[in-house]
Amino acid sequence: MSHAPIIEVQHLSKTVTDAGGSALTILHDIDFAVQPGQTLAIVGASGSGKSTLLSLIAGLDTPSSGTVRWSGTDIFALDEDARAALRGQRVGFVFQSFQLLANLTALENVMLPLELAGRRDARDAARRMLERVGLAERLGHYPRVLSGGEQQRVALARAFVVQPAVLLADEPTGSLDHATGARVMELMFELNREQGTTLVLVTHDAAIAARCQRRLLIEAGRAREWSEWTEADA
Repeated sequence: MSHAPIIEVQHLSKTVTDAGGSALTILHDIDFAVQPGQTLAIVGASGSGKSTLLSLIAGLDTPSSGTVRWSGTDIFALDEDARAALRGQRVGFVFQSFQLLANLTALENVMLPLELAGRRDARDAARRMLERVGLAERLGHYPRVLSGGEQQRVALARAFVVQPAVLLADEPTGSLDHATGARVMELMFELNREQGTTLVLVTHDAAIAARCQRRLLIEAGRAREWSEWTEADA
């Protein structure tokens, strides 16, 4: 039985004006769909527009033409407040730079999206998720005293605690050493399987890309499916 796509990217283009006043096309006529529960890696050379595409999928940036639909809803037909509300309900984020709030403890960082959603069990749910990622002893620690791997595990806990329909990850191991990054990615894929989340991630890592069901290669602002992506394509 077929299912409706959870994400539809339809003829998406992004053009900006460079320092000299000339038009620069970053993305051109990108068109693809992602089914519920799929894992998709967006890969390509540095500066190819991968992160721009992820920002457009998230509705954090606006396209020059085309649109993105989440479960049939045209997100760019909504105003910024409505898009933000929809993101809060459906999307989790993991960034290379962790994006933790420095003045909040690990527990408070994970509680935040739950509190914003009005969840009365925010503290208990956040505690359980931090225990799940192996940080039961670090609940009261601030980001500045956590290692990079620990900070990214807090970020994973924060992303997954709301049980998002979609997780968007932008180079989630980019700030970590290889061994730590491998452990973090293993945890991310475990959590993704447990929750049945749709995962879309930007990565330069061939091993990470190979673990995803699909790979989308961005070249010269265009996208195509790529079945045998290697490190040489990054």
